Amino acid sequence: MTREILVVTHPRRSVVRESARRVLEGLAAAGIAPRVLRDEADMLELTGATVVTNDDDAAVGVELVMVLGGDGSLLRGAEFARTADVPLLGVNLGHVGFLAEAEPDALESTIDHVVRKDYTVEDRMTVDVTVRRRGEITYTGWALNEMSLEKAERARMLECVLEIDGRPLSRWGCDGVICSTPTGSTAYAFSAGGPVMWPGVEALLVAPISAHALFARPLVLAPSSTVAVEVVEPVPGILYCDGRRLAEVPPESRVEAARGARPVRLAVVRPLPFTDRLVAKFGLPVAGWRGRNGR
Repeated sequence: MTREILVVTHPRRSVVRESARRVLEGLAAAGIAPRVLRDEADMLELTGATVVTNDDDAAVGVELVMVLGGDGSLLRGAEFARTADVPLLGVNLGHVGFLAEAEPDALESTIDHVVRKDYTVEDRMTVDVTVRRRGEITYTGWALNEMSLEKAERARMLECVLEIDGRPLSRWGCDGVICSTPTGSTAYAFSAGGPVMWPGVEALLVAPISAHALFARPLVLAPSSTVAVEVVEPVPGILYCDGRRLAEVPPESRVEAARGARPVRLAVVRPLPFTDRLVAKFGLPVAGWRGRNGR
């Protein structure tokens, strides 16, 4: 049976196009049939790859979804991988690239790991989101990093009431509210003042955005908790899932978030302590560290 891998890229950048060609040629040379998305195929100017439409079935039947780009591209690839329940592997060709497994200088060795099936898979928690208004469901979605409910009018604050596990906790006038997974704790929630959570932690993180309130600290909740944010008149909100999928949230709506029923599966080719990843991605100063042996 022929092995297939979906390669997702950001081909408007020349460096990405060149890396994508190297990956696709390397896979084909190893007898692996590559797939590419229709809106990327023309820009890549390739022959021999299977072109698939950009729909939910793009990754059905593949062994792996391999993403070349930054975190935005990887979040796009996560949509295909989660639907098909296959692992996701990212090669960072963007800026921070916190979700990516490999850096550009490790591209060839990453291809080799994939060809040899030399990788492990870890599940990353997601968050399921439901919007209700007057008892009717108006939107359902999910996120790998976070769902963010934000004000729809720039000049006015969003008035909302936060509920945890069926009980009201606080009312905020704010720019918005974030509900993040541990994976997303280094993304938008981090910029909003939230803590960094190690990937092995199972928890939900809630962080208000620029709240005018004395009690407006980020909250770390049990993974079994249910978060709800009720939008009070008059300002409407906009819901974003991973900054990619959005829905309008008019006043009198209720946004509910809970642990996702289906995780995203990340492929790992080089297990690296999360501490080392933080130091590398954020450029943290560690000069003077001597370690346990004091050397």
